[in-house]
Parts: sequence; C-alpha cells; structure tokens
Amino acid sequence: MSGRARVLGVIPSRYGSSRLPGKPLADILGKPMIQHVYERAVRSAVLDRVVVATDDERIFAAVRAFGGEVVMTPESCASGTDRIAAAVDLLGDEAEIVANVQGDEPLLDPAVIDELVRPLLDDPTVQMATVVRRLTDPGELVSRG
Repeated sequence: MSGRARVLGVIPSRYGSSRLPGKPLADILGKPMIQHVYERAVRSAVLDRVVVATDDERIFAAVRAFGGEVVMTPESCASGTDRIAAAVDLLGDEAEIVANVQGDEPLLDPAVIDELVRPLLDDPTVQMATVVRRLTDPGELVSRG
C-alpha cells in the first residue's frame, strides 16, 4: 500500500427512518438505494474498503445479494456515528482513517469522498473533516420541512 494510511468507508444504514421507513431498500432504477451508494463509494480513489453497517436483516440480505460487504451492528446504536464505531469494533479493521459515507445519497460523486479524505491523508495533524457546499440561492436557507 506504499505507506499511505489505510482508509475504511462505512455506510451506516437503518430501516427504521421516521420519515421514510425502509429508505435504504427503496427501488431506484431497479436497485435498492443502498446499492447505488455502495457502488459509488467503492469507486472512490482513496477508500481501501467499503462496508455497510446495519441493524436490519433485510438491509443485510440486500447488500449480500448485490455482493457488497456488510456487518450487523446492535439495534442500540443511537446514531450513524455510533453505528460506524460499532462496525469498526466488530470488523477489527486497523484503518487509520474512517470515512462516514451517508447511506441516503444515491447520487454521491465518488470524488466528494476523495476530497473529504485527502486532507486527512496529506496532514497527520488533521483529525476530522466534513463535506460542505456553499449555498448560492438564498431560498436554500429556508426550511421546507
């Protein structure tokens, strides 16, 4: 691996969304949403491994069916971050960098993952990074919920 830090991408995915239960399995052009996210994540140039972390047998089975890597995490995980931490513990992965890949972004550009992780690879003093986007339309600031 030529001395570069090992990078693990984890996609937290739960079935029990309050707004749209079963969202990870929603059919988009013949594939479940989680498959679209997974396929985009594995195209990242910086991720060495991609794993879906779920507490739901249906999601687990769907990921296995399309050939993805998946780990079953406890139902007690209160957040995606907790689910990622549980997955890393269960996997025993020795990754130096763990990237949280949001499970509900089926159109995620793999280059965004690369942009997120590169500062962590380039500067060992950087402990955390997040993706941001400048809003150019003031209407985007108004909640539509």
